[in-house]
Amino acid sequence: MDDIAPPQDFRGLRDLIVRRRDGLPKRLVQVADFAVAQPQEIAFRTVAHIAHAAGVQPSTLVRFAQALGYGGFSDLQAVFRSHARDRWPDYDTRMEALRAEHADGTGDDPAALLDDFVRASVLSLERLRGAADPEALALAVRTLAAADSIFLAAARRSAPVTSYLAYAMRRLGVRCDLADWAGGLAPEQVALLRPTDAVLAISFTPYAQATVDLTAAAFRRGINVVAITDSPFSPLIQAATVWLEVAEADHLGFRSLAGSFALATTLAVAVAQLRAEKQNENSILT
Repeated sequence: MDDIAPPQDFRGLRDLIVRRRDGLPKRLVQVADFAVAQPQEIAFRTVAHIAHAAGVQPSTLVRFAQALGYGGFSDLQAVFRSHARDRWPDYDTRMEALRAEHADGTGDDPAALLDDFVRASVLSLERLRGAADPEALALAVRTLAAADSIFLAAARRSAPVTSYLAYAMRRLGVRCDLADWAGGLAPEQVALLRPTDAVLAISFTPYAQATVDLTAAAFRRGINVVAITDSPFSPLIQAATVWLEVAEADHLGFRSLAGSFALATTLAVAVAQLRAEKQNENSILT
């Protein structure tokens, strides 16, 4: 163990967990994977709940914290709590911050609020344009274009993006299915996927466990997964054939989806274009 104080910031802690993971005992690896995938659970749940969710004994959480250099689990949990509160406060806290920022009365003006959210959306788009990986994008398009059918999986705040994708792809003649969360049949849908199908999964911090579980199930069945997420440490990446990063900006905790929709539109159109090109090539050959 390093003779230095353990990290007190979440990024440093996350880096430490990833760096130490392969050298940890099996049970501690379970906790490490759970901590990276579900940081909000570590932040605000009780020790008993976390242990049950991670499939370990409560004492294992203490051993995990100590293996990383912390005095006990509460010291480790404090780092997760600080990060969660700073990064994505609850909606009551966001509204309080909004009122505080507009204490001069400008908060009563919808036009001023619109300007704030437009600026956040513009920043999201600029980030996407500057950080987009052309090779990963091209591979994602090839993977989806080669699929007989595309299964679209996203929950919570990411769900509108897959709803739009289902609309756009179908209008463009690309066969796809939207995860059936309302009927509870999404796991059954994954079980019916064929090796020639593909999954397009979207999830951002805090990651929706339902989406993570679906992508893991598809991965176990050898289905290609294209993931849209916000971090190299996202649990979706473990199951992804290729992943695309979108780091949305926010205004007082309310995150934009502008970058996600821009990327979704790009994928829908690019996939349709590539499929049309291949169909034309095949018709010429025949």
